[in-house]
Amino acid sequence: MKLPKELVNGFIIFIGIGLYFLLMEFLGLADMYFLRLFNILFVFYGTNKTLKSNFAEGKTILASNAVSALFTSLSGVFLSIIGLIIYIYIKGGAIYIETLSETFLFGGNPSIITYSASLLFEGIISAVLVTFMLMLYWDTRYSSDKHGTIS
Repeated sequence: MKLPKELVNGFIIFIGIGLYFLLMEFLGLADMYFLRLFNILFVFYGTNKTLKSNFAEGKTILASNAVSALFTSLSGVFLSIIGLIIYIYIKGGAIYIETLSETFLFGGNPSIITYSASLLFEGIISAVLVTFMLMLYWDTRYSSDKHGTIS
C-alpha cells in the first residue's frame, strides 16, 4: 500500500523538526528560544514538496492543492506534537516539562497536556500561514478563472 504524498511529506516535516530539536539539545542550544523559530523551514520544505509534486502530476486546481498543502503541513505538526509528548515522557515527564517551560513563553508550571496543546495551536496556525504563503507563491501556476483559464 502506497501512502499519500501528503503523509510522506508530513513525515519528512516531523523527522526534520525532530532531528533539529535533538541537535539543538545535544549542542546545548535548546534554551535559546529564538532558534525554535527555524522549525518553520521544515514545514515550508515539506509543504512545498507536496505542491511541486502536485504540479508535476498536472494537478493545477487551486483549491485541491490548498487542501493538499494544508493536510501535509498539519500532518507534520500533529506527528511532531505526538513525538514531543512521547519524548517528554521518556525524559521524565513533569520534571522535564519544567525545564522546557522555563525557556518558553509560559507563566507558572504547565502540565504536559497544556504545554503540548499550546504548541499544537501554534503549529496549526503556522501550518495555515505556511499553506497560505505557498499558495500565494504558486498561485500563478494554478488554474483559476482569474488567470483566463476555466477549469
